[in-house]
Amino acid sequence: MDDLAPLAYFITWTVYGTHLQGDELGWRKYGQGHKAPQPRLRNWHERRLKFPILLLDNISRKSCDEVIGKHCEIRNWKLWAVNARTTHVHVVVTAIAYKGNIVRDQLKANCTRSIREVVAKFRDRPLWTEGGDWSCINAEDELHDVIEYVREAQDRKGCE
Repeated sequence: MDDLAPLAYFITWTVYGTHLQGDELGWRKYGQGHKAPQPRLRNWHERRLKFPILLLDNISRKSCDEVIGKHCEIRNWKLWAVNARTTHVHVVVTAIAYKGNIVRDQLKANCTRSIREVVAKFRDRPLWTEGGDWSCINAEDELHDVIEYVREAQDRKGCE
């Protein structure tokens, strides 16, 4: 790995309609970081949804975890942690010579295909929100912390 490449990427994307701009859990605006809740903005986005919100069930979550593992193996990427939740997916991965958004988009696309093959309710509708988040992990202690967060902290918080 060259000096400019991160140790890993911390990637997150959300299920369609579950984390809207203005959300009370907080939200991020591109280039502006974390933003305070804005209920009116959230309600406006909720009214504009074209499909009902469908959460990932155990079959969908397992499919997502498995296909991410397979994709990383095929690409020879180091998968540190993956955790598909009911409303979002977290991945920690080292993908040398790839940008974080490319890695995210490949993983999302493979998850979409895999889930739609096994769960009919997700066909012919959006599965994810557009884009998603990714950040560079550049230090060993940071990598350890984010792996622990993905594997364990979500359950400790009671978050799904």
